Amino acid sequence: MKNLKDRKAICWDFDGVIIDSMPIREIGFREVLSNYPKAEVDKLIDYHTKNAGLSRYVKFEYFFKNIRLESNTETKEAELAKQFSDIMKKMLINKDLLIIEVINFIKKNLQIKMHIVSGSDGEELNYLCEKLGIKFLFKSIEGSPTPKIDLVRGLMNNFNYNKNEVCLIGDSINDYQAAFENDIDFMGYNNEELKILNKNYIVSFNEID
Repeated sequence: MKNLKDRKAICWDFDGVIIDSMPIREIGFREVLSNYPKAEVDKLIDYHTKNAGLSRYVKFEYFFKNIRLESNTETKEAELAKQFSDIMKKMLINKDLLIIEVINFIKKNLQIKMHIVSGSDGEELNYLCEKLGIKFLFKSIEGSPTPKIDLVRGLMNNFNYNKNEVCLIGDSINDYQAAFENDIDFMGYNNEELKILNKNYIVSFNEID
């Protein structure tokens, strides 16, 4: 496998890779769903944790259709997604949440084109990166509602990248799937369960020469 620093471009997941946001995402889900039974919300949190790379839109749809067995909930889902985003915009602009070893690696290697492809809302991502002072580090910042598989495919086409020049770094099975479906290398990080998928696991960016 090509060395990480020899890449032309790197696609980064956001939550759990660039920023330690997963506990706050859970708080957001619990807050916007506070009027629903705790047992049902716990099931959604379990789904959220196991599918960190999926968008909130998918997760709210799963909550109503698979946990509550409701139909025609699109209006509810959209309202909850907006409430969730409002909470995230307040809670995730704390620079102390940034994963410093990752930010330092990116800053030291800007000869590589850096991109964010995330399951988080695209507009929210751009807002957060601006407030966190890291937006300038990335050639593009894209998120949901477009699925991550399609985001990566679009990025490859828009920037005319060869698949051998690009890799995706993420912390969830959904990130691995997005890389696999686009036939690019995947490197797991911050989730040791990903070690079983392939050997390309990054223990620490501080150890990368």
